[in-house]
Amino acid sequence: MKRIKIGLLPKVLIAIALGIGCSFFFPHWLVRVFLTFNSIFSNFLGLFIPLLIIGLIAPGITELGKGAGKLLLITVGIAYLSTIMAGFFSYGICSWTYSSMLGDAVAKLGGIDMSGGLTPYFTIEMPAFMTVTTALVVAFLLGLTLINVEGHTLKDALVDFREVVFGVIRNVIIPLLPLFIFGIFLQMGAEGKVGPVLGMFIKIILIIFAMHVTFLVFQFCIAGAIARKNPFKALVTMLPAYVTALGTQSSAATIPVTLGQAKKNGVNEDVADFVIPLCATVHLSCSILKIVACAFAISLSMGMDISLGTYAGFILMLGITMVAAPGVPGGAIMAALGLLSSMLGFDANMQGLMIALYIAMDSFGTAGNVTGDGAIALIVDSIKRRSDARKALITE
Repeated sequence: MKRIKIGLLPKVLIAIALGIGCSFFFPHWLVRVFLTFNSIFSNFLGLFIPLLIIGLIAPGITELGKGAGKLLLITVGIAYLSTIMAGFFSYGICSWTYSSMLGDAVAKLGGIDMSGGLTPYFTIEMPAFMTVTTALVVAFLLGLTLINVEGHTLKDALVDFREVVFGVIRNVIIPLLPLFIFGIFLQMGAEGKVGPVLGMFIKIILIIFAMHVTFLVFQFCIAGAIARKNPFKALVTMLPAYVTALGTQSSAATIPVTLGQAKKNGVNEDVADFVIPLCATVHLSCSILKIVACAFAISLSMGMDISLGTYAGFILMLGITMVAAPGVPGGAIMAALGLLSSMLGFDANMQGLMIALYIAMDSFGTAGNVTGDGAIALIVDSIKRRSDARKALITE
């Protein structure tokens, strides 16, 4: 008989439901068993995050530097600008809406205090061999310097190391995430804070979906103005890519559909063939929008710093780090964990809430990313056409 495969999102939703349900009848000694697992798993995450940053960012930067010249710089620049604009847009909307929309939930929570009276039976310390900031600096130095190195030995070693990191994410972290999230909601249920948290989750999801739609319209209005095309017609043309991404939860798996729809929008074949696969890696505007919105909500409920100064640095760094998001469901939030910890002060339990919130909307973020890739393709194609026209005039 065929084995039924359950995706990560259904597993997370099942884990949340089971965690809440079991909190009503599990004795405290059994809850502490799961808290012990969560303590060990969170320490493992702390150990692994610096390795994840080096293993994903360094080879990603190295590969971006391979001979595509001016067109690559233009595409990456536009993708980064779009990504951080989405982050600041999300921050602005959250600052405007969250205090009023989430006020009751935040008041009832009084801060998501995960300490309670329940503690793990024991924990295993796994100190990281370097800080997150050090890992980021090392990754950038390796990636940027190796671009101009002739040899391939270290580059190939970094690519192999990236596969090791992917393997740990796919075979260890992703399979254990539902159990980790189960433990978090089990503890929250035992502390009587599940209702306010779930109420907050539902409101956040509705706000983020509205922001996705608004930002996609904004992207295509900009692209339409530059390319002199009807933005709404162009957006409708990209909808098959949006729907495909909803099902696959992967930008890479949606590339063939995104390519076809971009070409239907009049993008030159050579430009589309270059821009769309590249943007599947470097353009994650709707993903950063979600991460900022979820982080803001948790920071607000914890009474932490939500000032623009704090979030501006986080957004600018996150825009770079997101380039490293691996091609697995929830990959973007994995790549962001280090910055959530080092720049916003999120502990393991808060990161667990972030993961649960993010994965609950993972397919919508991926769909928004690939649809936005079509807008970037229109802009890059327009810039290239004008550049070619100027060169033709000069040669004449």
